[in-house]
Amino acid sequence: MDLKYSYLFDYYGELFTDKQKEYFTDYYFNNLTLQEIADNNNVSRNAVHKNIKDILTKLDYYEEKLNLYSNKEKIEKLLENVDVDIKEKIEELI
Repeated sequence: MDLKYSYLFDYYGELFTDKQKEYFTDYYFNNLTLQEIADNNNVSRNAVHKNIKDILTKLDYYEEKLNLYSNKEKIEKLLENVDVDIKEKIEELI
């Protein structure tokens, strides 16, 4: 998995249904196969695949509109040259 989607899911995961969160978590974090997820939820493999694909599309859309992850990256880049004490205080707030 592209690590980007893990970060995006951290930001936008609460915008998804419980079932979508479960599919995403099982697939990307628990390393279950599509078929295992399908079997566990009594749905088709294709249904799981479609849901995960939809989630990735929505994560990209949310980031395109809200830019939470890209703004965090920009802030971290700016902080590279900031005094250590100030940097730590700012990182606590992020």
